Amino acid sequence: MGTLAGATCLLLGIASAALATHTALDTPPGAPPGVCETGTDPGPPLPGTALSASRIQGGFQFLEGPVWVADPGYLVVSDLRAATGAEQVQPSTIHRLAPPAAPETFIAASGSNGLALSPDGQQIIAATHDNRALSAYRLSDRSRTVLAADHQGRAFNSPNDVTVRADGVVYFTDPSFQRGRRPDAMGGRTGVFRVANGQVTLVDDTVRQPNGIALSPDGSTLYVGAFNENRIYAYPVQPDGSTGQRTVFATIASPDGVTVDCAGNVYWVSHNEGRVHVFAPTGATLGTISTGRQATNAAFGGADRRTLFITAGQTGDYGIHSIQLGIPGYPY
Repeated sequence: MGTLAGATCLLLGIASAALATHTALDTPPGAPPGVCETGTDPGPPLPGTALSASRIQGGFQFLEGPVWVADPGYLVVSDLRAATGAEQVQPSTIHRLAPPAAPETFIAASGSNGLALSPDGQQIIAATHDNRALSAYRLSDRSRTVLAADHQGRAFNSPNDVTVRADGVVYFTDPSFQRGRRPDAMGGRTGVFRVANGQVTLVDDTVRQPNGIALSPDGSTLYVGAFNENRIYAYPVQPDGSTGQRTVFATIASPDGVTVDCAGNVYWVSHNEGRVHVFAPTGATLGTISTGRQATNAAFGGADRRTLFITAGQTGDYGIHSIQLGIPGYPY
Protein backbone atom coordinates (compact mmCIF):
# COMPACT_ATOMS: atom_id res chain seq x y z
CA MET A 1 0.00 0.00 0.00
CA GLY A 2 1.51 3.32 -1.06
CA THR A 3 1.77 6.57 0.83
CA LEU A 4 -0.45 9.60 0.32
CA ALA A 5 2.53 11.48 -1.08
CA GLY A 6 2.97 8.68 -3.58
CA ALA A 7 -0.71 8.83 -4.39
CA THR A 8 -0.46 12.56 -5.12
CA CYS A 9 2.41 11.90 -7.54
CA LEU A 10 0.42 9.08 -9.12
CA LEU A 11 -2.61 11.28 -9.71
CA LEU A 12 -0.43 14.06 -11.11
CA GLY A 13 1.16 11.54 -13.47
CA ILE A 14 -2.24 10.22 -14.55
CA ALA A 15 -3.47 13.75 -15.17
CA SER A 16 -0.38 14.81 -17.12
CA ALA A 17 -0.51 11.77 -19.40
CA ALA A 18 -4.23 12.21 -19.92
CA LEU A 19 -3.94 15.90 -20.74
CA ALA A 20 -1.27 15.13 -23.33
CA THR A 21 -3.55 12.52 -24.90
CA HIS A 22 -6.49 14.90 -24.73
CA THR A 23 -4.56 17.57 -26.63
CA ALA A 24 -3.30 15.13 -29.25
CA LEU A 25 -6.59 13.32 -29.89
CA ASP A 26 -9.05 16.09 -29.13
CA THR A 27 -10.78 13.71 -26.70
CA PRO A 28 -13.68 15.18 -24.74
CA PRO A 29 -12.70 15.68 -21.09
CA GLY A 30 -15.36 13.28 -19.85
CA ALA A 31 -14.58 10.31 -22.08
CA PRO A 32 -11.59 7.97 -21.68
CA PRO A 33 -8.99 8.74 -24.35
CA GLY A 34 -9.52 6.80 -27.56
CA VAL A 35 -12.98 5.50 -26.66
CA CYS A 36 -15.22 7.95 -28.50
CA GLU A 37 -14.38 9.03 -32.03
CA THR A 38 -15.45 12.52 -33.03
CA GLY A 39 -17.32 13.61 -36.16
CA THR A 40 -19.27 10.41 -36.80
CA ASP A 41 -23.02 9.80 -36.92
CA PRO A 42 -23.71 7.43 -34.01
CA GLY A 43 -27.07 6.11 -35.25
CA PRO A 44 -29.73 4.66 -32.93
CA PRO A 45 -28.44 3.21 -29.63
CA LEU A 46 -31.04 0.44 -29.23
CA PRO A 47 -32.61 -2.00 -31.73
CA GLY A 48 -35.87 -1.88 -29.75
CA THR A 49 -37.46 -0.46 -26.61
CA ALA A 50 -37.78 -3.65 -24.52
CA LEU A 51 -34.67 -5.80 -24.86
CA SER A 52 -33.15 -8.74 -23.01
CA ALA A 53 -29.49 -9.51 -22.39
CA SER A 54 -28.11 -13.06 -22.51
CA ARG A 55 -26.20 -14.65 -19.65
CA ILE A 56 -22.73 -15.70 -20.83
CA GLN A 57 -20.99 -16.72 -17.60
CA GLY A 58 -22.13 -17.40 -14.04
CA GLY A 59 -21.41 -18.99 -10.68
CA PHE A 60 -20.06 -15.94 -8.86
CA GLN A 61 -21.05 -14.73 -5.40
CA PHE A 62 -22.03 -11.06 -6.01
CA LEU A 63 -20.53 -9.20 -8.96
CA GLU A 64 -19.91 -5.47 -9.27
CA GLY A 65 -17.83 -2.92 -11.15
CA PRO A 66 -17.29 -4.43 -14.63
CA VAL A 67 -14.48 -2.78 -16.61
CA TRP A 68 -13.37 -3.62 -20.15
CA VAL A 69 -9.60 -3.69 -20.71
CA ALA A 70 -9.17 -3.35 -24.47
CA ASP A 71 -5.66 -4.79 -24.79
CA PRO A 72 -5.76 -7.76 -25.07
CA GLY A 73 -9.54 -7.73 -24.41
CA TYR A 74 -11.05 -8.90 -21.13
CA LEU A 75 -13.33 -7.82 -18.30
CA VAL A 76 -12.34 -7.25 -14.70
CA VAL A 77 -15.06 -7.46 -12.04
CA SER A 78 -15.31 -7.28 -8.25
CA ASP A 79 -16.80 -10.36 -6.57
CA LEU A 80 -18.04 -9.59 -3.05
CA ARG A 81 -18.56 -12.28 -0.42
CA ALA A 82 -20.42 -12.40 2.89
CA ALA A 83 -19.23 -10.09 5.67
CA THR A 84 -16.76 -11.57 8.14
CA GLY A 85 -15.04 -10.73 11.43
CA ALA A 86 -15.99 -8.50 14.32
CA GLU A 87 -16.27 -5.45 12.00
CA GLN A 88 -18.44 -7.35 9.48
CA VAL A 89 -16.51 -6.22 6.40
CA GLN A 90 -17.16 -7.93 3.06
CA PRO A 91 -14.05 -9.44 1.45
CA SER A 92 -13.84 -9.22 -2.33
CA THR A 93 -11.77 -10.46 -5.25
CA ILE A 94 -11.10 -8.95 -8.66
CA HIS A 95 -11.56 -11.58 -11.39
CA ARG A 96 -10.39 -11.39 -14.98
CA LEU A 97 -13.01 -12.72 -17.42
CA ALA A 98 -12.84 -13.62 -21.08
CA PRO A 99 -15.90 -15.84 -21.66
CA PRO A 100 -16.19 -18.66 -22.51
CA ALA A 101 -12.77 -19.23 -20.92
CA ALA A 102 -12.73 -20.02 -17.20
CA PRO A 103 -12.41 -16.96 -14.91
CA GLU A 104 -9.02 -16.09 -13.43
CA THR A 105 -8.28 -14.51 -10.07
CA PHE A 106 -6.62 -11.18 -10.84
CA ILE A 107 -6.36 -9.68 -7.32
CA ALA A 108 -7.24 -12.10 -4.54
CA ALA A 109 -7.92 -9.63 -1.73
CA SER A 110 -8.91 -6.44 -3.53
CA GLY A 111 -11.48 -5.18 -1.01
CA SER A 112 -13.17 -3.50 -3.96
CA ASN A 113 -16.65 -2.66 -5.21
CA GLY A 114 -16.94 -0.28 -8.20
CA LEU A 115 -14.04 -0.07 -10.65
CA ALA A 116 -12.88 2.24 -13.42
CA LEU A 117 -9.76 2.75 -15.57
CA SER A 118 -7.13 5.45 -15.34
CA PRO A 119 -7.04 7.64 -18.46
CA ASP A 120 -3.84 5.97 -19.66
CA GLY A 121 -5.49 2.55 -19.31
CA GLN A 122 -2.69 1.23 -17.11
CA GLN A 123 -4.45 1.15 -13.75
CA ILE A 124 -7.74 0.10 -12.23
CA ILE A 125 -9.19 2.87 -10.07
CA ALA A 126 -11.14 1.11 -7.31
CA ALA A 127 -13.65 2.07 -4.65
CA THR A 128 -12.24 -0.06 -1.84
CA HIS A 129 -14.40 -0.63 1.22
CA ASP A 130 -11.85 -2.83 3.00
CA ASN A 131 -9.72 0.24 3.84
CA ARG A 132 -12.56 2.78 3.34
CA ALA A 133 -10.55 4.50 0.61
CA LEU A 134 -10.11 5.18 -3.09
CA SER A 135 -7.31 3.00 -4.45
CA ALA A 136 -5.43 2.26 -7.68
CA TYR A 137 -4.22 -1.17 -8.84
CA ARG A 138 -1.52 -1.20 -11.50
CA LEU A 139 -2.40 -3.71 -14.23
CA SER A 140 1.22 -4.64 -14.87
CA ASP A 141 2.13 -5.80 -11.36
CA ARG A 142 -1.19 -5.44 -9.43
CA SER A 143 0.44 -3.19 -6.85
CA ARG A 144 -1.93 -1.03 -4.82
CA THR A 145 -1.75 2.69 -4.03
CA VAL A 146 -4.15 4.72 -1.91
CA LEU A 147 -5.45 7.79 -3.80
CA ALA A 148 -7.79 9.18 -1.12
CA ALA A 149 -7.82 7.95 2.49
CA ASP A 150 -10.18 10.43 4.14
CA HIS A 151 -11.86 13.82 3.92
CA GLN A 152 -10.56 16.44 6.34
CA GLY A 153 -9.33 13.67 8.64
CA ARG A 154 -12.65 11.79 8.70
CA ALA A 155 -12.78 8.24 7.39
CA PHE A 156 -15.11 7.58 4.48
CA ASN A 157 -18.06 5.24 5.00
CA SER A 158 -17.45 2.62 2.27
CA PRO A 159 -16.56 3.95 -1.18
CA ASN A 160 -18.84 2.27 -3.70
CA ASP A 161 -18.47 3.43 -7.31
CA VAL A 162 -16.12 5.65 -9.28
CA THR A 163 -15.71 7.56 -12.55
CA VAL A 164 -12.61 9.22 -14.00
CA ARG A 165 -12.37 12.30 -16.19
CA ALA A 166 -9.89 12.26 -19.08
CA ASP A 167 -7.65 14.76 -17.27
CA GLY A 168 -7.36 12.48 -14.21
CA VAL A 169 -10.01 14.05 -11.97
CA VAL A 170 -11.84 11.29 -10.09
CA TYR A 171 -15.36 11.31 -8.64
CA PHE A 172 -16.70 8.61 -6.31
CA THR A 173 -19.72 7.79 -4.18
CA ASP A 174 -19.58 6.97 -0.48
CA PRO A 175 -22.69 5.22 0.87
CA SER A 176 -22.60 3.12 4.04
CA PHE A 177 -23.49 -0.26 2.48
CA GLN A 178 -20.14 -1.94 3.30
CA ARG A 179 -19.15 0.05 6.40
CA GLY A 180 -20.17 -2.87 8.60
CA ARG A 181 -19.66 -2.26 12.31
CA ARG A 182 -16.84 0.24 11.87
CA PRO A 183 -17.27 3.70 13.41
CA ASP A 184 -19.34 6.29 11.52
CA ALA A 185 -16.92 9.17 11.01
CA MET A 186 -19.29 11.01 8.65
CA GLY A 187 -21.97 11.66 11.26
CA GLY A 188 -24.69 9.73 9.48
CA ARG A 189 -24.14 11.44 6.12
CA THR A 190 -23.39 9.70 2.84
CA GLY A 191 -21.89 11.63 -0.02
CA VAL A 192 -20.08 12.22 -3.28
CA PHE A 193 -16.43 13.31 -3.48
CA ARG A 194 -13.94 14.61 -6.04
CA VAL A 195 -10.20 13.88 -6.06
CA ALA A 196 -7.90 16.17 -8.05
CA ASN A 197 -4.12 16.43 -7.68
CA GLY A 198 -4.30 14.49 -4.43
CA GLN A 199 -6.86 16.84 -2.89
CA VAL A 200 -10.26 15.50 -1.77
CA THR A 201 -13.26 17.82 -2.12
CA LEU A 202 -16.86 17.23 -1.07
CA VAL A 203 -19.34 17.41 -3.96
CA ASP A 204 -22.56 16.67 -2.02
CA ASP A 205 -23.27 15.09 1.37
CA THR A 206 -27.07 15.30 1.20
CA VAL A 207 -27.57 12.34 -1.18
CA ARG A 208 -29.13 9.36 0.58
CA GLN A 209 -26.96 6.34 -0.18
CA PRO A 210 -25.34 7.49 -3.45
CA ASN A 211 -24.43 4.57 -5.66
CA GLY A 212 -23.63 4.67 -9.41
CA ILE A 213 -21.73 7.63 -10.85
CA ALA A 214 -20.78 8.68 -14.39
CA LEU A 215 -19.70 11.62 -16.54
CA SER A 216 -21.18 12.71 -19.85
CA PRO A 217 -18.81 12.38 -22.84
CA ASP A 218 -18.25 16.13 -23.03
CA GLY A 219 -17.45 16.29 -19.31
CA SER A 220 -20.13 18.88 -18.63
CA THR A 221 -22.45 16.71 -16.50
CA LEU A 222 -21.88 14.43 -13.53
CA TYR A 223 -24.62 11.86 -12.89
CA VAL A 224 -25.19 10.32 -9.44
CA GLY A 225 -27.77 7.69 -8.48
CA ALA A 226 -29.40 8.08 -5.06
CA PHE A 227 -30.28 4.49 -4.15
CA ASN A 228 -32.51 5.34 -1.18
CA GLU A 229 -34.30 8.13 -3.06
CA ASN A 230 -34.99 6.29 -6.34
CA ARG A 231 -33.55 9.32 -8.13
CA ILE A 232 -30.74 10.13 -10.52
CA TYR A 233 -29.19 13.57 -10.06
CA ALA A 234 -27.28 15.63 -12.63
CA TYR A 235 -24.64 18.19 -11.63
CA PRO A 236 -23.14 20.73 -14.05
CA VAL A 237 -19.34 20.39 -14.13
CA GLN A 238 -16.93 23.28 -14.61
CA PRO A 239 -13.59 22.97 -16.47
CA ASP A 240 -11.72 22.79 -13.13
CA GLY A 241 -13.88 19.83 -12.06
CA SER A 242 -16.05 21.72 -9.57
CA THR A 243 -19.80 21.15 -9.69
CA GLY A 244 -22.91 23.33 -9.55
CA GLN A 245 -26.46 22.94 -8.28
CA ARG A 246 -27.93 19.51 -8.90
CA THR A 247 -31.19 18.76 -10.71
CA VAL A 248 -33.24 15.56 -10.98
CA PHE A 249 -32.31 13.82 -14.23
CA ALA A 250 -34.59 10.78 -13.93
CA THR A 251 -36.48 8.60 -11.46
CA ILE A 252 -36.06 4.81 -11.31
CA ALA A 253 -36.29 2.15 -8.60
CA SER A 254 -33.08 1.30 -6.70
CA PRO A 255 -30.56 2.98 -9.05
CA ASP A 256 -27.29 1.03 -8.92
CA GLY A 257 -24.40 1.16 -11.41
CA VAL A 258 -24.27 3.12 -14.66
CA THR A 259 -22.41 3.57 -17.91
CA VAL A 260 -22.77 5.94 -20.88
CA ASP A 261 -22.33 5.66 -24.61
CA CYS A 262 -20.46 8.03 -26.90
CA ALA A 263 -23.65 9.87 -27.88
CA GLY A 264 -24.24 10.73 -24.22
CA ASN A 265 -27.05 8.24 -23.63
CA VAL A 266 -27.17 7.01 -20.04
CA TYR A 267 -27.56 3.31 -19.13
CA TRP A 268 -28.68 3.04 -15.49
CA VAL A 269 -29.07 -0.28 -13.73
CA SER A 270 -32.10 -0.78 -11.47
CA HIS A 271 -30.95 -3.32 -8.90
CA ASN A 272 -34.32 -4.60 -7.74
CA GLU A 273 -35.88 -4.62 -11.21
CA GLY A 274 -32.97 -6.50 -12.78
CA ARG A 275 -32.92 -4.23 -15.80
CA VAL A 276 -31.07 -1.33 -17.37
CA HIS A 277 -32.99 1.89 -18.06
CA VAL A 278 -31.64 3.80 -21.06
CA PHE A 279 -32.06 7.58 -21.19
CA ALA A 280 -31.22 10.20 -23.79
CA PRO A 281 -29.05 13.11 -22.57
CA THR A 282 -32.29 15.10 -22.21
CA GLY A 283 -33.62 12.54 -19.71
CA ALA A 284 -36.13 11.07 -22.16
CA THR A 285 -36.64 7.31 -21.83
CA LEU A 286 -35.31 5.29 -24.78
CA GLY A 287 -35.95 1.74 -23.56
CA THR A 288 -34.96 -0.99 -21.13
CA ILE A 289 -32.67 -4.03 -21.16
CA SER A 290 -33.68 -6.90 -18.89
CA THR A 291 -31.48 -9.51 -17.20
CA GLY A 292 -34.38 -11.26 -15.43
CA ARG A 293 -32.74 -11.02 -12.02
CA GLN A 294 -31.22 -8.45 -9.72
CA ALA A 295 -28.56 -6.35 -11.44
CA THR A 296 -25.70 -4.20 -10.20
CA ASN A 297 -23.65 -2.52 -12.93
CA ALA A 298 -22.82 -2.26 -16.64
CA ALA A 299 -19.95 -1.44 -19.00
CA PHE A 300 -19.30 -1.37 -22.74
CA GLY A 301 -16.64 -3.59 -24.29
CA GLY A 302 -15.78 -5.93 -27.11
CA ALA A 303 -13.64 -5.19 -30.16
CA ASP A 304 -15.94 -2.37 -31.30
CA ARG A 305 -17.02 -1.33 -27.77
CA ARG A 306 -20.66 -1.91 -28.73
CA THR A 307 -21.25 -4.90 -26.42
CA LEU A 308 -22.97 -3.95 -23.18
CA PHE A 309 -21.91 -6.21 -20.31
CA ILE A 310 -24.20 -6.33 -17.25
CA THR A 311 -23.48 -7.91 -13.86
CA ALA A 312 -26.65 -9.58 -12.59
CA GLY A 313 -28.03 -12.63 -10.82
CA GLN A 314 -28.82 -13.67 -7.29
CA THR A 315 -26.43 -13.92 -4.35
CA GLY A 316 -24.34 -17.05 -4.81
CA ASP A 317 -25.02 -17.22 -8.55
CA TYR A 318 -24.18 -13.87 -10.12
CA GLY A 319 -23.03 -13.73 -13.71
CA ILE A 320 -22.21 -11.66 -16.76
CA HIS A 321 -24.94 -10.83 -19.28
CA SER A 322 -24.30 -9.22 -22.65
CA ILE A 323 -26.15 -7.60 -25.54
CA GLN A 324 -24.94 -5.99 -28.79
CA LEU A 325 -25.98 -2.34 -29.18
CA GLY A 326 -25.65 0.38 -31.79
CA ILE A 327 -23.26 2.93 -30.24
CA PRO A 328 -19.87 2.36 -28.61
CA GLY A 329 -19.55 3.37 -24.99
CA TYR A 330 -17.42 3.70 -21.89
CA PRO A 331 -15.42 0.70 -20.67
CA TYR A 332 -16.86 1.17 -17.15
